[in-house]
Amino acid sequence: MQISGIIQQFPKEIKGLILAFICTLSIGFYSGISFVRSTTDANPNGIEQRYLGNENDENATKMMFKKSEGEIMTTVHSHILSLSVIFFLVALILSTTNINQKLKMFLMIEPFFSLVFTFGGIYFLWKDIFWMKYVIMFSGFLMTVTYTASIFIILKEVISRKKSKTYLV
Repeated sequence: MQISGIIQQFPKEIKGLILAFICTLSIGFYSGISFVRSTTDANPNGIEQRYLGNENDENATKMMFKKSEGEIMTTVHSHILSLSVIFFLVALILSTTNINQKLKMFLMIEPFFSLVFTFGGIYFLWKDIFWMKYVIMFSGFLMTVTYTASIFIILKEVISRKKSKTYLV
């Protein structure tokens, strides 16, 4: 079955649904990114302090304590479950777009790797493997970039008026 490019042939109702879903999803996704930025200062030391605390820093302006095992497990569990569903749905929609096949596969699969590295990294950072803060930062950045690229491609194709020559077989 060939589905590449079929998004442009969807009825207006389905395109509207996709548009509403992607826009609403993106509000939630980017508000989460904004929360991460505000709680970690978007740097490796901020990431470390967020999960391991800063009780030993006498110059700290805001006291932070090491997260409990329950807090870490809840964060890892809930984010991996919810974001994997989000990335799966975005990948399904992206699969119907008419872009380069290798780029499409990368954008569809990569967020799942970044998800495991980001939240697995948070767990291992909490277990005092300190260099994981760099893995968390890089994989989180890559996850955000691939999500952003995917939604821009989807939005471009949903809004586009041209008809694709690709048909469902």
